[in-house]
Amino acid sequence: MKNFCIITALIWGIFGFSQDKKLVYMKGNTLFLPVGIANLGLEFEISKNFSLQGDVFISPWKSFAGNHAQVYMGHLEGRYYFHEVFRKWYVGANAGTGVFDLTKWNYIGSDKFQRGFNWMLGGTVGYQFQWKEQWNIDAFLGFGTVQSLYHGYEPQENPPGFYRYDGATGWNKSGEFLPYRGGIMIAYQLK
Repeated sequence: MKNFCIITALIWGIFGFSQDKKLVYMKGNTLFLPVGIANLGLEFEISKNFSLQGDVFISPWKSFAGNHAQVYMGHLEGRYYFHEVFRKWYVGANAGTGVFDLTKWNYIGSDKFQRGFNWMLGGTVGYQFQWKEQWNIDAFLGFGTVQSLYHGYEPQENPPGFYRYDGATGWNKSGEFLPYRGGIMIAYQLK
């Protein structure tokens, strides 16, 4: 979170104080809010068809339905709008990183969980439209390669604590092509 704030301040400084008044939108993902997950971002106009978005995804759940679900991710994305910036269809290229303490899909319902970090590199397809004056709605789906390094754990009784079930020395490695971002963001124009 600290790094996201620093990067946001730098981007704000670069684009916020330029002579040419560019648009900036603050965003929140409405799909995740009902379950207590935050996905917040800022999107900056660069030119007539290009923008830059930085966002964070925070799932603070140590346990959700009996499974580990703690995830912290940050992404930086360049977007190209076919019509004009903040209007209609766009494609984007993004890079991100994250840390996690979660139960992978194939271990749901067991006591096993995974802790580690990852990096992501991929693309996004989306559509953004004006909802009201100064308000937009941004629907998007992002996908790409997710490369993870993690340790697998399960609880033990004697002595109490967790031990590695995976038997690996060092880190487990996992690489998949997955959808890793998406939703419907409500965007408010700051300037």
